[in-house]
Amino acid sequence: MKPASTAICQSLLRSAGLAVVLAIVSLPLTAAQASPGPSATAPITPIAAPRDRPYPGAIDLSVDATDVLRRIYHVHETLSGLTRDTVLLYPQWLPGTHAPEGTIDRLGGLRFSVNGTPVTWKRDPANVWAFRLHLPAGANTLQIDFDYLSPTSDDVGDLEVSPNLLMIEWNEVVLYPAGYFSRDIPVQASLTLPAGWRFGSALEVDHTDGAQTSFKRTNLATFVDSPLYAGRYSSRLDLDPGAAVPVHMDLFADQPDDLAVTASELQDFRALVQQAYRLFGSHHYDHYDFLFSLSDQIQHNGLEHHQSSEDGSYAHFMTQWDKYAFDRDLLAHEYTHSWNGKFRRPFDLWTPNFNVPMQDSLLWVYEGQTQYWGHVLTARAGLRTLPQTLDEIADFAAYEQASPGHEWRPLQDTTNDEIINPRRPQSWRNDQLFEDYYEEGALIWLDVDTMIRQLSHGRRSLDDFARAFFGIDNGSFVTVTYTFDDIVRTLNLVQPFDWAQFLRQRLDSVGPLMLDGIRRGGYRLVYTDTQGDYEQNADAGRHRVTLLYSIGLTLDDKDRPGGVIEVLWGSPAFQAGLTTDTQIVAVNGIAYSGDVLKDAIRSAKNSQAPIELIVRTGDNYRTVRLDYHGGLRYPHLQRDTSRPALLDEILAPRK
Repeated sequence: MKPASTAICQSLLRSAGLAVVLAIVSLPLTAAQASPGPSATAPITPIAAPRDRPYPGAIDLSVDATDVLRRIYHVHETLSGLTRDTVLLYPQWLPGTHAPEGTIDRLGGLRFSVNGTPVTWKRDPANVWAFRLHLPAGANTLQIDFDYLSPTSDDVGDLEVSPNLLMIEWNEVVLYPAGYFSRDIPVQASLTLPAGWRFGSALEVDHTDGAQTSFKRTNLATFVDSPLYAGRYSSRLDLDPGAAVPVHMDLFADQPDDLAVTASELQDFRALVQQAYRLFGSHHYDHYDFLFSLSDQIQHNGLEHHQSSEDGSYAHFMTQWDKYAFDRDLLAHEYTHSWNGKFRRPFDLWTPNFNVPMQDSLLWVYEGQTQYWGHVLTARAGLRTLPQTLDEIADFAAYEQASPGHEWRPLQDTTNDEIINPRRPQSWRNDQLFEDYYEEGALIWLDVDTMIRQLSHGRRSLDDFARAFFGIDNGSFVTVTYTFDDIVRTLNLVQPFDWAQFLRQRLDSVGPLMLDGIRRGGYRLVYTDTQGDYEQNADAGRHRVTLLYSIGLTLDDKDRPGGVIEVLWGSPAFQAGLTTDTQIVAVNGIAYSGDVLKDAIRSAKNSQAPIELIVRTGDNYRTVRLDYHGGLRYPHLQRDTSRPALLDEILAPRK
């Protein structure tokens, strides 16, 4: 097809002559290139930006969570202090998730009324989280009714409700007025649970009337930051007996037997609290609750809050303790966030309400340093042994080193991942470095810690930074924001050095991953053909077969045996065209099992014959041959006796 302008000119030449053509083509360029469409668009009234001023009314919220079989929360809200033209917001940008993950798609049955008379509502045309209403003359109080439709299957989303336990994140069950800081909006809330259920929350109880509990009045920011777990089977552990500032663990389980906790386990949980206090030298809560679900029927959550954390693990986490060492750092990670993330927060992650966009530029501190302290405090508390912790560090260091995404993407750019992709499944995670700020961030802080120890000849460490940076204003709840320059300034107070250049090099460069912290810590990353006990337990607990550093695969070992979970970019499996929709059916003519595939990899090390796989993709079968002869390869940290064992010192408990 010819360009339209050429066709027009030829037609004019034929019909009107050259003079006319010259007149037309000499028109101003802007007129000739004008875009099609209307000359004006319909005006949109802007939504009021939040201002720090007292809200003249309050939210009175009542949630009925008794419909656990259908997984529906029924919500009634009375909102006073409104103007005639009102905009109500459903929370969109959620603290702790660093992303616009508001669950507005689960809102159903929405109705507004004034004194029993329905009020028409309209969704804002430019903002689907905003609802516009025009109240009757003289009305300033509105009744709101809606249902929160919690996922009924994994296909819909992570499960929050089972017949025996549930979790409530209050941002899912509240609408609030635009134009105000969330901390300025009062909330009075009540909750009705199934008969006999107990709950745990950082919220304080005002009174109880049968199955309904009313909470003390608080503000919307604190309210949303204080989720609730509840269940038929529960127990409460005192993690700091006799302390003026109590710390508890609220356990909720599928079955009552899963609540059993040994004296040794309880001692380790209590040690976690004390090791955190020795690290930070402060606390920023007047009580703290670990809300911990032990369930295979709802999601294994992990989300930080100022005075609590949402934690979840396997149903038998407590009763089969030796199987789940790989999952024990969750508690330390989320607890650390009370200092790093909730009390001290990156300047661009603090927002005045839940509908102002966040920026994630410092997640390598918020999450990366928290990930580091999560591993360290887990070891110091005795929740993992030193060998288990070394194997854990080897595992994530090996994954980072093998990920080809380091050749094109700097760590700093990965801090955008929660906004780009709020944890949706990915086909090639290791090439995209999804959320790399967690584990590579932890490696950076190990690098910083060992550098401080080396420069100061062992007199100072990252512990001193933690106390100086996060330990300020003991007892204060008021969030203190920080910038990159604040981090550099405090590091220089601990140990003078060019920390800005040190950090920016690691954050902004691309190329092979640096493991200087491991090397400086007195270890080297090596690979052997023997999987350590920690790694074996991790594979067994997750029902996986990890062969990532040999043929380049991680496989499902339960729901879809032989199903590919991950393929390492550039590996033999990648070269053979295997992807996450592939299932291995047979290995060298024998029906697939994890052991059969491992035996084939061992045999191929002393043979020239390829490993032959029959694989299935949908309804299609094919045979692939992996020309791999390197044997099984599993990562470990090997002691380098030519250097001081700084890593051992880092992981040792503080007295």
